[in-house]
Amino acid sequence: MGRGLMKLPGIRPVLALASALVLLQAMTIIMQAKWLAQAITALFEGAAVSSQYPVLLLFLAAFAARYALSFWLQLVTTRYAERTGTDLRKQMTEQWFRLGPRYAKTEGTGHLVTLAREGISQYKTYLELFIPRMLGMGFTPVIILLYVFKLDTMSGVILMLTLPILIVFMILIGLATQRKIDGQFKSHKALANHFVDTLRGLETLKTLGQSKTHEGSIMRVSQRYRKATMSTLRMAFLSSFALDFFTMLSVASVAVGLGLRLTEGHMSLFPALTVLILAPEYFLPVRMLGADYHATLDGKEAGEAINQVIGRGKAAEQRQTEAYASELDQAGVLGEHENGPVSSSQLRVVFNRDKHGMHNVATASSWGEHSRLALKDIQVQHEAEGTYSLQDVSFQLKGIGKIGIIGASGAGKSTLIDVLAGFQLPTAGQMQVNGQPMSLELLKAWRSQTAAIPQHPYIFSGSIADNIRFYMPEASDVEVAQAAQAAGLTKLLSSLANGLHEPIGAGGRQLSGGQEQRVALARALLSERSVLLLDEPTAHLDVETEYELKQTMLPLFEGKLVFLATHRLHWMPHMDHIIVMDGGTVAETGTHQELLARKGVYYHMVEAQMEAI
Repeated sequence: MGRGLMKLPGIRPVLALASALVLLQAMTIIMQAKWLAQAITALFEGAAVSSQYPVLLLFLAAFAARYALSFWLQLVTTRYAERTGTDLRKQMTEQWFRLGPRYAKTEGTGHLVTLAREGISQYKTYLELFIPRMLGMGFTPVIILLYVFKLDTMSGVILMLTLPILIVFMILIGLATQRKIDGQFKSHKALANHFVDTLRGLETLKTLGQSKTHEGSIMRVSQRYRKATMSTLRMAFLSSFALDFFTMLSVASVAVGLGLRLTEGHMSLFPALTVLILAPEYFLPVRMLGADYHATLDGKEAGEAINQVIGRGKAAEQRQTEAYASELDQAGVLGEHENGPVSSSQLRVVFNRDKHGMHNVATASSWGEHSRLALKDIQVQHEAEGTYSLQDVSFQLKGIGKIGIIGASGAGKSTLIDVLAGFQLPTAGQMQVNGQPMSLELLKAWRSQTAAIPQHPYIFSGSIADNIRFYMPEASDVEVAQAAQAAGLTKLLSSLANGLHEPIGAGGRQLSGGQEQRVALARALLSERSVLLLDEPTAHLDVETEYELKQTMLPLFEGKLVFLATHRLHWMPHMDHIIVMDGGTVAETGTHQELLARKGVYYHMVEAQMEAI
């Protein structure tokens, strides 16, 4: 059984109902064998066929009841698997949004998409097959064995001794297969990521004349996955053959013993025939579990990977809750609530006690002229013993304006953007909005006001209008057209036969880097969100395209709080405030003129660039 199976929500009632159905099914198997053996024995002894009609009807009733219970059991597990798979997909996508683009980049977009689509489907198959097989193996052989012992002790001993041998063999085969599946899963992950990277870079490869050369790389990755898959299939076929072989030997041993005692007159036909009918049924759950184990192992691996994603997001959320509780505790807020101590689950609003002893509930309103944002001693450490990506970062901002975040590569600009967006939780320190620590509820409200424009915005398969509606699916075509016009897409749309409804992305028209950025900008404008976060949005563009895009973007920043992280200094004179990052810390802050006059880190960056020119 998978380690996380018992932790699934609602699994215990399902297991209880499924166990009851399996027990009833085991009883019908015994009744079916008993009445069939009774009818055959009576006919063998010369009874008329008509006299056995009641017994045969009972046999048919037991037969029908067995498969009705089997259908009910499958229906219960299928519905639970469908419900659980849908819930896991929802939880997983929520964690992706919570962990942000850094996590997607680390794991690989292709792997995550494959996990959400094929992985969930495989996991549902695992649940709907493995639960009944597991319970069948746990209950059915025991009940049948007890009944066989009642009929014939020697046959019961043979069955009792041979089943553990099969189970040990299954464990050994399972361990060997697990290694094969692990290799196949890694190959599948590499293939998915490689496929997505190839699609994204196809235009570049064609432009550089390297598309034919890249065929060899695609072939090597595909061959690795093919070999891993074939190795797993060989192991599955071999184990199925061996399992059937040992089961056949066990049943044959019981049959030989029964036959010898029948011929010597030490046993009657009815119990011998009943035991012989029940012997294959005794081993059937083990055989079915062994066969489905290989069929569902992919689903088990996918389920573990999915739960790791969800667990990582929940752990991050828990750390944030605990940090928030610690901040309130230090401020003397916890323990003072009129209903007693405040638990983590109750931390939905921020309570500030004023001089009159009253509580004012602070709500997150839309960002405006009088809004305040503060980062206090922020530290970010991605690994326990690794270096700090951010260390002792502190600054305060008020109202609207354009904030430039400048620094060399590796200075911490992208990490700071992730912190501001809520994708990266600080290892230490605190982010405050309007004087309130960033609680879970406040973080949700903050995210609803922010729109991120990454260096490589994701363009999914669909029309231009669908891509622009990313934040607002309910927006009308008129609103989309206005956002597209403001983002400078008029020239592109006029050249397309279908305009806003032109298919783009995989299978559609390919956009240039500058056009993709304009689509991302139109998304942000349509959402009417008051805080924009841009992480190196023009780093991959040529100078002419970047300059043209800058002329479009700057007027659209008015009336918003904009954070622009870049290493391109020509943006900085247009910023209202500049944060200079150096080695993960804030080296200095100020306006363009103030920083030049100070002749610090920023001044030397400008000087170095001028010398390079």
